[in-house]
Amino acid sequence: MDTSDTRDTGGDASPDTETLYEGQWLRLSRRGKWEFAERTHGKGMAVIIIAVTPDDRVVFVDQFRAPLGSRTIEMPAGLVGDDHADDTLASAARRELIEETGWEAARVDVLLVGPTSSGMSNERIAFVRALDLTRVGAGGGIDDEDITVHEVPRAEAPAWLMARQAEGYELDLKLWAGLWMIDRNPDGSPA
Repeated sequence: MDTSDTRDTGGDASPDTETLYEGQWLRLSRRGKWEFAERTHGKGMAVIIIAVTPDDRVVFVDQFRAPLGSRTIEMPAGLVGDDHADDTLASAARRELIEETGWEAARVDVLLVGPTSSGMSNERIAFVRALDLTRVGAGGGIDDEDITVHEVPRAEAPAWLMARQAEGYELDLKLWAGLWMIDRNPDGSPA
């Protein structure tokens, strides 16, 4: 049985990575002919938190995103291991949900892990479903974060998002996967 890997690796079998630029949060690297971005902190992971309040409202956040130059509506999210070396996907999801939205989850289920933009970055995300929520604060983020929390009736969420886009907000496309996974597991089975 032939077990050789014949996939295209960019024309350079060398595992050497050259740093082209490194800032406080990001590094631009080259491996062979490929240039890509990496995070300088944490584990190169982020959690995307799917949260529905006890009264069946989907929790969204919006904040200004400098690369886009506009406010963007997203699921609550955050980095894993950026300030907490012993972070897990679950602990990062719990912490970020409280910081950004003021909701605490009694249980979190990691649903799916994968790359976000595999041609540009080595970052991976994990979709996490937050369950049995309790309000413990106002949210809004920490430090200089300027996060607005939106709680939208689940049945109205897609139309609400499209109305915000018409107003000029950017919509993170992961929103649609998150909405789908409120009621379903990644394999399509009921949640």
